Amino acid sequence: MLFGTFMNTLTANILNRLRTSDGYLSGGELCREFGMTRSAVWKHISQLRNQGYTIEAVTGRGYRLDGGPCIPVPEEVSPLLTTKRFGRNLVFHEEVDSTNLQAKILARQGAAEGSVIAADTQTGGRGRMGREWVSPPGVNLYFSIILRPSVPPMRFPQIPLLAAAAIHQALDTAVGRLGLMIKWPNDILVKGRKFCGILCEMESEPDMTHFVIVGVGININLRDIPERIKETATSLFLESGREYCRPDILAAILNRFEPPYEKWLEAEDLSGLLPYLERHSWLKDRPVRVEHHNENLTGRVRGISRTGELMLEAEDGKMHALSSGEAHIRK
Repeated sequence: MLFGTFMNTLTANILNRLRTSDGYLSGGELCREFGMTRSAVWKHISQLRNQGYTIEAVTGRGYRLDGGPCIPVPEEVSPLLTTKRFGRNLVFHEEVDSTNLQAKILARQGAAEGSVIAADTQTGGRGRMGREWVSPPGVNLYFSIILRPSVPPMRFPQIPLLAAAAIHQALDTAVGRLGLMIKWPNDILVKGRKFCGILCEMESEPDMTHFVIVGVGININLRDIPERIKETATSLFLESGREYCRPDILAAILNRFEPPYEKWLEAEDLSGLLPYLERHSWLKDRPVRVEHHNENLTGRVRGISRTGELMLEAEDGKMHALSSGEAHIRK
């Protein structure tokens, strides 16, 4: 089901009015402001309650909003945005095959840069190398951002690191300091276990990028990790013992992502973000094995280049600049 029309415009306006009120808002005031009867106001209040909003009603005082459903729908995310473009067009699905696939469809139809497709659950969520991304409903964030970067396609490999740095910054602020680390090229870990993955896909010609899709999956309030990935995966809830509101997290990420993205468009590489990426790198100075183009390279990670490559010092002292691959820490 598509929740782009989660509620009609009038209901959304009443919700925003309740949200911005400093206390109780009288039914009479809502009647005058929106030109409706008290009975009509009550119907909209009832609709909001049915959609998960907690609204207190007190005779003689009016209505007060006490809480929301914590679903990343436009009505919940938009009031929290400080962006110019990111998230301003947000489409939410209750269930979808993959937010990346849906984002591609919208991008081909001309959707604006910064458009976001989010879902409560995915039936075909994917990570890198075609791996399944477990996507249960009601607990996590699954979303994709449409980008139309006016840069040469050769700069595409820098985008996962750009996104990882922005998401890391947003989460580090929103959830408290859990010791989050960035694993090149596109994962965020806590205590060595993955809770956030980024999958970037693009359509381009040799000299022009039509669009890039930045797909993000974050285990937020997940309590039960499938047995087959318990050793390698976790969630923010399992690490902190706290539940988080998904619209808050999504808005924080979009707000944090837009400014460095705009700076990156004007720059030549990732130089401005390198200190941050280095400081929070999970692999820095560790011995690793990297699966790269059907071969295994071993060595020690020395950093990340300005253009996003992993700098691997082999055992013979030779330095390799790897633009892609899967890195595993060697014991």
